[in-house]
Amino acid sequence: MTAPADLMSPLASQLQDLAARRDIADAACRYMRGLDRLDRAMLLSAFHADAYVDCGLMQGDAAAFGDFALDLLGGMHATHHLLGQMQIVVLGPDRASAESYFQAYHDIAGPAGDRRDLVIAGRYVDEYTCNKGEWRIAARTLITDWVTDRPGNRAFFADNPAAPVGRRDGRDFSDTRQWPPKVMAMLARPCGKDNTQAMNSEAS
Repeated sequence: MTAPADLMSPLASQLQDLAARRDIADAACRYMRGLDRLDRAMLLSAFHADAYVDCGLMQGDAAAFGDFALDLLGGMHATHHLLGQMQIVVLGPDRASAESYFQAYHDIAGPAGDRRDLVIAGRYVDEYTCNKGEWRIAARTLITDWVTDRPGNRAFFADNPAAPVGRRDGRDFSDTRQWPPKVMAMLARPCGKDNTQAMNSEAS
């Protein structure tokens, strides 16, 4: 059955809007992951090559920002960037604006070498454009809303050395995904098969 012609245009417009929001949100996630994993290619994939970035500590194009950010974060023990609410306004087939809240944790060394927890919270005010089917950041200004810097405690890691921890440069579990053999076997089975029952039988 074919939908009436007068319904096709509104439906197509809604699908285009939803697809734009999906791709914009994915670009925002690639940006955060690129920072935390020190993955330059992932980070830059969130931007158009000629994008303008003002992060407060520097202003420049995407490549210059990538060099600056990864050099700065690479000198820290670890980071954890978290996206909050994200308001996207699709302005047309190839233009959108967004405001995204964030909190960024930084595991840093204090003047005496002591570990400290630096948390910066704010908003990314962005302009997105779609070029050759790719929604990416065309302009970004980082707004800082609050900052806290306090002594850190790493006792958990010392007390739980076997617990998985975040890593960089391709060594994170999200990169390697080294699941136990029985999990790999379960994932290889066709969809629809009772994988839970099969895993239980293998474990017994």
